[in-house]
Amino acid sequence: MRFCPYVQRTRLVLICKGIKHEVVNINLKSKPDWFFEKHPLGLVPSLETPDGKIIFDSQIICDYLDEAYPGKKLNPEDPYEKAEQKMLLVHFNTITSSWLAIVCAKNKNEDITELKKSFFEKFKMLEEELTKKNTPYFGGETVSMIDYMMWPWIDRLYLCDVTEYLEKTPRIKAWIKLMLQDPAVKETFIEPQIMSGFMPLYFQGSIDAVDYGLD
Repeated sequence: MRFCPYVQRTRLVLICKGIKHEVVNINLKSKPDWFFEKHPLGLVPSLETPDGKIIFDSQIICDYLDEAYPGKKLNPEDPYEKAEQKMLLVHFNTITSSWLAIVCAKNKNEDITELKKSFFEKFKMLEEELTKKNTPYFGGETVSMIDYMMWPWIDRLYLCDVTEYLEKTPRIKAWIKLMLQDPAVKETFIEPQIMSGFMPLYFQGSIDAVDYGLD
């Protein structure tokens, strides 16, 4: 689905590694029968390999792509460093939950003051992590899997009115500037006005939401 952050994760890895692929978008409000025939759970993203095998879950797909295809390796070779990235991702999942809570509350015109405070308490730990590592990226000197796994939600911070926190997290702000220069990030970028137009339609349950912004 064009606007799904989990799908964007997969596209980032496919593009970064130069893997030839075809994107088939699924309308989550009206999933076609053929999709359930391939994948009974009907989840996106799903990857169909050249020999017809189906893999689902964005993190599992991305790890598979990194192992199965040549080119730049995005996961660390060192077992501890790999575990370290996965532990950071566990923490980041609490940030995505806070992100979603704010977006949902905004949609209902609810007060988000306390939700934003809770978000920042979790978010600032990312700043502490980059400060401790003293590297431009979360995986080191170059972009790696953990950077791509986190990026789609950072790319959408404006949706939950928390961008002012970037002034309190200078290392995160510098990381974002670097990520915006990444070719895969550029290719998967969605204009904020398009994303902002999609969100209310999505919450309304509109079957046409996924086509928002298309000519």
